[in-house]
Amino acid sequence: MNRLLLLPFCLLALFPVLAPAAPAKDRHVILISIDGFPAYLWNDPTLQVPHLRQLAAKGVSAKAMTVSNPSITWINHTTLVTGVEPRKHGVLYNGLLVRQGDGKPPGIEQWAHKDRMVFAPTLYDLAHAAGLTTAESDWVAVTDAETITWSFAELPKLDSPVVKEMIAAGAATEEEIGWMQMGPNRKGVPFLDTMWTRAAIHMFEKHRPNLLLYHTLNTDYTHHVYGPRSGPGFTALEYADRLVGDLLAAVDRSGLRDKTTIVVATDHGFKKVTKFVQPNVALKEAGLVRGLGPTVASCDAYVMAQGGMAFAYVTDLARREELIPKLKEILSKTEGIAQVIDGEDGPSLGMPKPGENAGMGDLVLYAADGYAFRKDMHEDKVVVPAVNYAGTHGYPNSDPELDGIFIASGAGIKEGLVVDRVRNLDVAPTLAKLMGLEFPEVDGRVLDEILEE
Repeated sequence: MNRLLLLPFCLLALFPVLAPAAPAKDRHVILISIDGFPAYLWNDPTLQVPHLRQLAAKGVSAKAMTVSNPSITWINHTTLVTGVEPRKHGVLYNGLLVRQGDGKPPGIEQWAHKDRMVFAPTLYDLAHAAGLTTAESDWVAVTDAETITWSFAELPKLDSPVVKEMIAAGAATEEEIGWMQMGPNRKGVPFLDTMWTRAAIHMFEKHRPNLLLYHTLNTDYTHHVYGPRSGPGFTALEYADRLVGDLLAAVDRSGLRDKTTIVVATDHGFKKVTKFVQPNVALKEAGLVRGLGPTVASCDAYVMAQGGMAFAYVTDLARREELIPKLKEILSKTEGIAQVIDGEDGPSLGMPKPGENAGMGDLVLYAADGYAFRKDMHEDKVVVPAVNYAGTHGYPNSDPELDGIFIASGAGIKEGLVVDRVRNLDVAPTLAKLMGLEFPEVDGRVLDEILEE
């Protein structure tokens, strides 16, 4: 049987032994992710984020947090709750990469079931196995996760239990839920963040989960459109701080503040962009991609873009040994591509080898400063201006502009401590210890230096 198919069954077999004898049923942990929050902006004293500053002053903050490769949203959110590298947890895209067959470009199935994407135990899996309760609002790679007790999804459904509760309680209306769906009536990202915050507040006040995962998105959206260090970018961060303040006020109203640990993190930093490099145009010029205009009729190889990085795939598997050297030669000479790395070297970046995960590329591409990748073949030009797009992520996690934020405050956390650097790999094992849980295996470590004796 295929190794990937075996993994979910192996995890189920592990669950009975994951929970220690005494999980902390009277403790609560809230993990907040503010999407696309670079460390260099947190360290900017002009950034007005009073609620976050207060959490840091009363707890612990890091000058920088190292993220995982690829430095993309779903990948790093999964690292935050597993404590293992993407090579082990399996998430490589904002969704599940699906091979379409020989001669066809791959596609992305965004809302694939969690068990088809995540191949390592998560913090919410451990908590559920130990008899603790779990909740999420706009977390990712969690579709239909059976170990999440209460869920308010990115695209919430009217028939979901939490949505029904919120409508009955006057915390949401059917019209507002409709405005969250994809389509012409979908409201802007600030509205979505507001709704996800309302849901997080509702779940914490009504159900008091032991673990709450909560994710806001507007900061990422704004940095993509206007760029980091822009006026709208600062405003988006300050709005996110206000939403965090709303959630903290709910924790206070619940009377559980002294039993609650709050961790604020992010998935990646951000870099400025002025140009798009379109590698599939270079492949088309070499006869490896065929079609009229932007339409791909067939291809022997194809590049899937993820901002500052991309994966190149050989789609004609019979020619794989022949085509990989050819792809390296073409792409290494393409403007805007800084690095072309063999997929077999993926483990050196924390990513799998091609044979270990169907989503792993035969080649890993990193963009040069100022460039981002796009899979499109707009105007059949290899490089085009980045219109209405001023920032992105995905670049190597060794780039300091990709460093993110980390704040921990509340129950079990020391006060007034600033550390130089943590890794997002360290978040899950540290939160597990606070909850009286333990992972069977992690790549990170417990941050004992930030915990009270």
